[in-house]
Amino acid sequence: MIQKNQTLVIPGFTCWLTGLSGAGKSTIATELSNKLNILSVPCEVLDGDIIRKNLSTDLGFSRQDRETNVLRVGYICSLLNKHGINTIVALISPFNATRNKLRQSLEKFIEIYVDCPLEECKKRDTKGLYQRALSGEILEFTGISSPYEAPFSPEITVKTNEEDINQSVEKVLQYLLSLQLIHINEKIN
Repeated sequence: MIQKNQTLVIPGFTCWLTGLSGAGKSTIATELSNKLNILSVPCEVLDGDIIRKNLSTDLGFSRQDRETNVLRVGYICSLLNKHGINTIVALISPFNATRNKLRQSLEKFIEIYVDCPLEECKKRDTKGLYQRALSGEILEFTGISSPYEAPFSPEITVKTNEEDINQSVEKVLQYLLSLQLIHINEKIN
């Protein structure tokens, strides 16, 4: 007789990095993933630019399309989390109402506000997006012609114009440790 082996799968968590374009979301997500991999913590990075190219090519930048994009990514996170894979999302996700929907649908949702002044984001803009938005070439650009609603009470705020990448990532790791979502047996650098 065939018997099923019961395997306990501990649901994963989602670290959702939100902030303006150029704030440092992708940089933090990549470094956080590297640190978690060192700790043998299974994780997947879902980056806004890559998602747009591969999953949401049918969407524009209207409020409704932005919400649909964010909720699609949230759904992917729920599927991965259900199977014990932690997710790190780097996505502008400009609206509080949409992020609140994520908070309701994801069991272990950690909102990380990547806070960086607009002027600093403009200076960091290697793709020239802010300049194109300011000249009217890009419509509905977050922070210029479309609003960004800063989170009311994120679990973590990192200030990338004041902290270096290691300080920002360390804040996230310490938070995950405090919730016992990860365990560190030795110092990682």
